[in-house]
Amino acid sequence: MQCGKQGRASIKRPMAERGPFSFPPRDPINVHGPTARSRERRQVARYILVHGAWHGGWCWEEVVPRLRALGHDVRAPDLPGMGADAGLGHVATLDEWAMFIAGMARAADEPAILVGHSRGGIVISRAAELAPEAVARLVYLAAVMPLPGQTMAALFDNTTEARTPHAAGSITVSDDGRTSRWHERSTAIPAFYGTTPAAQAAAAFERLTPEPMSMRDAPMPLTAARYGSVARTYIHCERDESVTPGLQRAMVTAQPCATVSLDTDHSPFYSAPDALATILDAVAGRPSSRP
Repeated sequence: MQCGKQGRASIKRPMAERGPFSFPPRDPINVHGPTARSRERRQVARYILVHGAWHGGWCWEEVVPRLRALGHDVRAPDLPGMGADAGLGHVATLDEWAMFIAGMARAADEPAILVGHSRGGIVISRAAELAPEAVARLVYLAAVMPLPGQTMAALFDNTTEARTPHAAGSITVSDDGRTSRWHERSTAIPAFYGTTPAAQAAAAFERLTPEPMSMRDAPMPLTAARYGSVARTYIHCERDESVTPGLQRAMVTAQPCATVSLDTDHSPFYSAPDALATILDAVAGRPSSRP
């Protein structure tokens, strides 16, 4: 099923999950919202929300209070060199970001649910490889979910389903070649915020900051014993014009996992924050996340 702005959804799980990182079937997640009985037995969870390219922790500003109102412990940091940290001019590496998120996950006894949006998918994947014992589940929100050894460049350049018209001519590379910036508002809005209220979309564009170029070609050393021991959920965004629905499904086909769909643009943290918070809350109610 799909979930609209304030709609309903249910998790889809393949009858048989195969491949090096497969997990045994479990009961579907109820994402229709908590019943009185489910509220009584709600599992309070730790979430670390990881933003995508050019964004910062600010993009989760509508989701964080909704999850906290449900009793969860929620963190939405700026990755080093991004968001409010961008003015320092630091250009981070993928491993630096992954170690940063892994360190946050290890900071408490309770394993954390890592939620990665867009490019944030490679960060949470690598963090799970570094600290699988500290990660309860990986949640990919219209995110890049690479195979071991696969780069973002390989996914976007070699996958027919990844084609999007918005990036061409919209991204400027810095003189030293180390960072890129999305400079065209007219293409950023449909690429990221197509179903987002116009005022929020315009404000979000003004907050975008440079993104390290190295992320496109960063190697992804992932193993079945570590990354593969952590269960995954993929949240599809059906009107996404950045990480296209075709690419999202191709990645899930390559690494089957639980899925749920939102009938939104690339940024449901703005276009459907209630529905997104409901799904993330439902993920926390799952039984043990390891196979």
